[in-house]
Amino acid sequence: MKMFLTRLGFGSKAVVNGDVTQIDLPSAQRSGLTIVQEILEGIEGIEFVNLGARDVVRHKIVQDIVEAYRTYGERATAPGR
Repeated sequence: MKMFLTRLGFGSKAVVNGDVTQIDLPSAQRSGLTIVQEILEGIEGIEFVNLGARDVVRHKIVQDIVEAYRTYGERATAPGR
């Protein structure tokens, strides 16, 4: 991510998109997509947009599936599990 972002030139724009719920790295390894938000948050000219289940523009059942996975993930990572 750093290598890509440090190549931006004058007048250029870059859009990086991804889904942090679909990262298949080993659990001990963090995704550059999540790390870059921590590093660059608050820098003028850099914006982060986080989309949720309401932003799914496919069939309603896809919204329900996304929401079910989100709920499951919250339960699976809750303290005491």
